[in-house]
Amino acid sequence: EVQLVESGGGLVQPGGSLRLSCAASGFTFSRYAMSWVRQAPGKGLEWVSTIYSSGGSTSYADSVKGRFTISRDNAKNTLYLQMNGLKPEDTAVYSCAKSRMPGGGSYDYRGQGTQVTVSS
Repeated sequence: EVQLVESGGGLVQPGGSLRLSCAASGFTFSRYAMSWVRQAPGKGLEWVSTIYSSGGSTSYADSVKGRFTISRDNAKNTLYLQMNGLKPEDTAVYSCAKSRMPGGGSYDYRGQGTQVTVSS
C-alpha cells in the first residue's frame, strides 16, 4: 500500500523558513518523480515543485522559484521542501504527490498534507 506522510508544517512569520518532509512507503521511491503541491483556503490545487528520480533535475512554479528548494533522499525514501523567504500568500496545506509514471506526469497518490501558515 502506497503511503505518503508529510511533516514539518507550522506557523511562521513572514520572511521565515520551514522544511517539510514526506516519508514514502509501499513503492520503489527512487524510480518515481515526486512533487509538492499546495492548496490554499478556498482555492484549487497548485503545483509547487517536482524532482525527478535521480534528484538531478528539478522544476518550480514561478511563485516559489528562488525561495523554495526540493530535494530527495532515495536511501531514506524521503522527499523534502526547504522553504525560505516565506510570504503570507504561501499559506496553504502542502502535500507530496507521487507521479503515475517514473518519468513524471499526473499523480496517482497524494498525502494528507501539512499546514503551513505564514502570518505575523
